[in-house]
This record gives sequence, C-alpha cells and structure tokens, in this order.
Amino acid sequence: MYYEGYGYHNNVFEQTYRCYPSSFIDKPLLEAGDKIIMPPSALDRLAHLNVEYPMLFELRNVATSRTSHCGVLEFTAEEGMIYMPYWMMQNLLLQEGDIITVKNVTLPKGTYVKLQPHTTDFLDISNPKAILEKTLRSFSCLTTGDSIMVAYNSKNYYIDIVETKPSSAVSIIETDCEVDFAPPLDYKEPQPAKPANPVGPAAQEDLPEEKPKFSAFAGAGRRLDGRPAKQQESVPVAVPSPVNHQEKSATSKSGTGSSYEASTSSSKTGRPGGKLVFGSNSSRASKESQKETTKEAKQDAPKKEEPKFEAFTGRKYSLKD
Repeated sequence: MYYEGYGYHNNVFEQTYRCYPSSFIDKPLLEAGDKIIMPPSALDRLAHLNVEYPMLFELRNVATSRTSHCGVLEFTAEEGMIYMPYWMMQNLLLQEGDIITVKNVTLPKGTYVKLQPHTTDFLDISNPKAILEKTLRSFSCLTTGDSIMVAYNSKNYYIDIVETKPSSAVSIIETDCEVDFAPPLDYKEPQPAKPANPVGPAAQEDLPEEKPKFSAFAGAGRRLDGRPAKQQESVPVAVPSPVNHQEKSATSKSGTGSSYEASTSSSKTGRPGGKLVFGSNSSRASKESQKETTKEAKQDAPKKEEPKFEAFTGRKYSLKD
C-alpha cells in the first residue's frame, strides 16, 4: 500500500533530504559514530511501518553513485534536512546542502571485519584494540569501502573497512565479530641488515684482491759446469761455504778477471802488464795452472761424495799471437 504524501511503500521508507555536517548544530559527539539526525516527520512515517529495531538506513549519493549505511541518533532536525558526521560526507563525496537519499534497510549481523589503518601511528597507541572496541560501540553498521574515524588523545585516526562478512554491509550491534588488521597504507618492509662478515661467492667478489707477496730467489738454480742441480726444499738464500787455504790459493791462481790474466802473462813473459798478450807462452802457462787447480780440487774433495760447486774452475782461453 502506498500513502500519498508519504515516502514509504510496502514497509519501505525512502526519502530525499539535504545533508549538513554536525558542526551546523553544535554537536561534536556526532563525529564519534555513524548515526545521523533526522526530522520528526521521518519518525512519524517510520512508526506506520513494521520496521525492525534498531533502525538502519542506506545513504546513497545519486550524483556520484556512492553508498554507505548508518543508524539514527534522534529526530530533531529541521524538516527537509538531516545532519551527519563530516567523515561520512567525505565517504559519500557530499558538500553542504547536497541532496541525499535515505532508505531503511535490514542488515545481517557481522561475523568478520578486516581493517586497515591509514598510518602506522595508530599502531603506536599503547592499546589500539581497546581504543577500537570503545569506538565501535558508537557504530551501528560497517560498509566495505568506507573509511571510519577513530578519535584518541586529541588526534583523529582514519581506518579503511577492507572486508566484511557475510555481506558487503553488516550490523555490529550485539554480535561477536572477528576483527583482523591489514598493514597500514604507509607501512614499508624493513630492509634486511647486511652481515658484518659476508660469506659466499657474492661477498668474495666485493673483497679486494690480494696482491702476490714478493718471494726472493724463487727461481730454479743452474750449475756453471752443466750438471743437474739438486732441488732444495727450503733454502731462501744461498750462503757461501767456507773456503780452505788450498782453495783460496787455487782461486788466487786461477784469477777472477782480465787483471789476473794480465799479471800472469807479464810475470812469465816479461812483458808489461795491463796489455793483451799474443804468443805460445801464455797458452802454456794457462794449461799448467789449470792442471794444478784440478789436482788440488781432487785432493780436497771427499771420497764417494758428489763434487761441490767451485767457482771459476772451467777452462780459460786467451788471445794468441
């Protein structure tokens, strides 16, 4: 049945009003919940309907196709107007004096709600669960996609309704509802700390390459007489062995350079020293000195032992006339 002049038909109340924020009637407590203030005529029309209590309404902005849900606090507004929390006007994209459609609805009781704070500051509260439970006592219903406001310690925290079950809009009056939290919108994952002593192939690439250390006398040794040299395991520096008196005399006779050749040739040939000598006497003297050196070396060498290295024991040659 439809009654002319009244906005209800078949137990459905639906009426359009101009909306204004709660600051117009100086009722700041209205901001702490989701309830609106309607005119007295709405109460008269609802009284003729068989509506369920508590009364719940659907708010729809036809211009932007945004929808939300709310309860009613009292019926004291001027005719043709309603007052609502400012955060609800923000959800519906409404300005002061815009037209909104109000319709009574019946919502199922909620069993699950997922919330997401806008900032991590809400998690810094000493007991955010207790603050949230106290705030939701002033709410009648929750709608997926809305952003509710939680006022605490002179600061407003905004929380998004991410998910509700069993429907997109649920009643939270006298019901046990499971609440879950999603990470805040400005939350950033902490970066893993780098280990003090990195280990692994990636860490080894970052380490500076070690330069090879200098190692003296690391090459292979060679004998002057052409015989193979023994490989000594750990001989960093060659230390000269002591030379006896006979070896010194042999070495002094054999000489160490051109000056000795000049003095020997000058003493046996009678020619002045410091000059090149050509003739047979020089070759004969060199052969005799070589024989004497060989005999002395054989006498000094121990029996059944390998001959020791002796410097400058090879044959000498001189320029002939």
